[in-house]
Amino acid sequence: MGLTKTEIFTAEQNRLAIMLKAMAHPARIAILQYIINANACICGDLVDELGLAQATISQHLKELKNAGLIQGTIEGVSVCYCIEPDAWKLLSTELGTFFGAYTDSKNCC
Repeated sequence: MGLTKTEIFTAEQNRLAIMLKAMAHPARIAILQYIINANACICGDLVDELGLAQATISQHLKELKNAGLIQGTIEGVSVCYCIEPDAWKLLSTELGTFFGAYTDSKNCC
């Protein structure tokens, strides 16, 4: 199978796919849940909370940040991560629209 031709899809479809792909790992879901509950997070806290290696946590944080779902700021020797509010609102709206578009049809298989 060849490369995915992302250019044939809308910007919204591509953006949603990137965000969902970044979320498609249980560790990343756990990281997002922890950040949401804490309302901010230092990477070291995640190592203690999730029981994963620092390098593994860092890779997951990188993927979430690259997808625009979280943002990070340097505070001394630590990086503090939080939810990127505009991306989270966009994701919430897009998923609401996506799931809301389906109506239960009794005429389908």
